[in-house]
Amino acid sequence: MSSLLNRIEQSLPSLSGAERAIGEYILQHPELIPNMTTRDLSKNSGVSESSVVRFCKSIGIGSFKSFKLELVKDLTLTGMNLTDFDILHQQDEPYDLFQKVTQVNKSAIEAIPSSLDRKEFEKAVGILKDAGRLLFYGVGGSATAATDAYYKFTKLGYACQSHHDFHFMLSSIPYLDKGSVFFAISNSGKTKDVLELARFAKSKGATIIAITNLDKSPLYREADIRLCTPVVEQDHRIGSIPSRMTQLTIIDALYLSVFHATGESVIDQYHEARNEVIRLRR
Repeated sequence: MSSLLNRIEQSLPSLSGAERAIGEYILQHPELIPNMTTRDLSKNSGVSESSVVRFCKSIGIGSFKSFKLELVKDLTLTGMNLTDFDILHQQDEPYDLFQKVTQVNKSAIEAIPSSLDRKEFEKAVGILKDAGRLLFYGVGGSATAATDAYYKFTKLGYACQSHHDFHFMLSSIPYLDKGSVFFAISNSGKTKDVLELARFAKSKGATIIAITNLDKSPLYREADIRLCTPVVEQDHRIGSIPSRMTQLTIIDALYLSVFHATGESVIDQYHEARNEVIRLRR
């Protein structure tokens, strides 16, 4: 049981009747809570919406949104510690690990709505529709998301750039302006190379869109638009697995949103490229 669920269980005797009903429902169905609204939880536990708010405050959390984020973090990190060194102490067969990886990635993706702010996402789409140059940068596991975004938005006709080399990207930033967008992708939001490039791009007038954890990291504070991912991995890990999936999902959603808004203007080019791909097949 996660630390948050333990806290709820220990608090039950001191809660009011309505709050206790909420706590008992959460303990019975913790995996359902991250995708619920206050209305959903109040209806399922048979209490008022205001009782949900009071329940969160009674266990030391300021809002239901913050409660859901804390629960997602605990459930993901406690349930299946695939990416930390505890995996070495588990006697899992290869197919067992396949099933766990599938479940962890699924849970991470399903947790994104609890961390991603709708207004921030729609603001990002609005900026991208009218943007000129797009630069994407991430290191380590986040470089995968940067490369994927570069590939997708290039297909939409944008002047895009992405490269793993810090100095190569550094040389591109002086050409940015107010119509440019710099995508800073970092799970922790503390990676020095990402922060330095973001600050440089901001000084040139570019809009900084960060894909990073909801934690108030340096990158979170630096960004103009924050597309926040749930905390689904320990910082000390053997590899980026579920965190990478959350980043790629946000990139996919941005790409499809922009394509939906501007696709009519590039559909002929899409068909032309597709026909060439078919012609060149061996």
